[in-house]
Amino acid sequence: MISMRPRIDLNADVGESFGPWQRHHDLALFEVVTTAHIACGFHAGTPTVMDEAVAAALARGVRIGAHPSYPDLVGFGRRDMAASAQEVRRDVLYQVGALDAFARARGTRVRSVKLHGALYHRMAHDLECAEAVVEAVSDYDQGLWLVLPAGSPATRYAQELGARVAQEAFCDRRYRADGRLVDRHLADAVLSDPAEVAEQARSIARDGKVVTVDGSEIECRADTLCLHGDTPDVARAARAVRAALEHAGIDVVAFAEEE
Repeated sequence: MISMRPRIDLNADVGESFGPWQRHHDLALFEVVTTAHIACGFHAGTPTVMDEAVAAALARGVRIGAHPSYPDLVGFGRRDMAASAQEVRRDVLYQVGALDAFARARGTRVRSVKLHGALYHRMAHDLECAEAVVEAVSDYDQGLWLVLPAGSPATRYAQELGARVAQEAFCDRRYRADGRLVDRHLADAVLSDPAEVAEQARSIARDGKVVTVDGSEIECRADTLCLHGDTPDVARAARAVRAALEHAGIDVVAFAEEE
């Protein structure tokens, strides 16, 4: 019998190389999330960190995804760059292939691709950039999922181009009334209280809605919820989110199921 219970994936951005502190938090996240998007070396990550993250995710049954970015180690991939669509295509293809090499060496594979930082936000509204990313992902493996901001222009466009799209919302970031995330440079951009993070996750997963920074409520329907691995105390927030979702009768299941 097919379950009619609501379901959602819980993902985290990990492998972002902040030393032992960060690796400890990544390991704690792997106990909670269902998908891990691992930095591929351009904004963070090293071969050692990538390999260890793949091994840790695999050991816990967590689906492995690639987390490509602009080539911007100094700016942690959060600075805009004047990269052409062709440069974006090549950079994404390179990074997905690098992480997938570690995955395949351990008997598994990358199942999804989610861009990081400034490139993620650019793709959401720059359709030329979106086309370049879809091309890179499909050239590598047409079975890969592409994770995109819920309701963004790129989501619809990527689907029209034939991509397998998982729509993403954030349980630890505040939203503007236009559906975009509040700029990280602003003081109220990030939710840090685990209870607030859990409530936002539950609202999105159960009701398809999120309360914005100005107090209004907007529609936000997603297939996956993201937690940022570089946020302080993220492991505690992740546990609160998982508990809140399960208490609300929502199954936490990877969108990229075994095939």
